[in-house]
Amino acid sequence: MPIIVNLDVMMAKRKMSLNELSEKVDITLSNLSILKTGKAKAVRFSTLEAICRALDCQPGDILEFREE
Repeated sequence: MPIIVNLDVMMAKRKMSLNELSEKVDITLSNLSILKTGKAKAVRFSTLEAICRALDCQPGDILEFREE
């Protein structure tokens, strides 16, 4: 898939666990895990906004496009 999700990288930079991010963003652990592993087919802008607020980052820090 040409869209790479770097959520785990940003979480590591911010020293934030999946549980902590889940609580801050109000998303279930399973849904956050699906997003983190790149298995999500879509992400709502409201969810992306909440993640960016919690991690103090930009959407481009989390999502990356790579040619196959």
